[in-house]
Amino acid sequence: MNRMIFVNLPVQDLSASIAFYTALGFSINAHFSDETAACMVWSSEIYVMLLTHDKWRQFTKKPIAPGSTSEVMLALALDSTDAVNKMNAAAAGSGGTADVNPKQELGFMYSCSFADPDGHIWEPFWMDPAAIPQS
Repeated sequence: MNRMIFVNLPVQDLSASIAFYTALGFSINAHFSDETAACMVWSSEIYVMLLTHDKWRQFTKKPIAPGSTSEVMLALALDSTDAVNKMNAAAAGSGGTADVNPKQELGFMYSCSFADPDGHIWEPFWMDPAAIPQS
């Protein structure tokens, strides 16, 4: 079995969050979705589980952090700087907040950050494949 990651995120408005992530290019896996959760597919190894607050509380008793706090930033590798900019623009046009952190232009790497409607921070980035050390 391939190693996979399921990022679980508490969301206030499941329908709005589904629309947001769909606008970014995620698809929905209906087999693992219902009125309390949506499984959003980025790739065959990367999934984002959007969970209503009630559903989230079934997994942990810890409080949900308010939108003004930050605990994690999730980075997604994209194929080009243009793809990074398009995702950032899609986030801004779909209920998210673009450019929550300064853009990074390092020559071999380019990134920007946006927040989804619940304040979860994502950082799409592009890295020049020639800059990656070969092992």
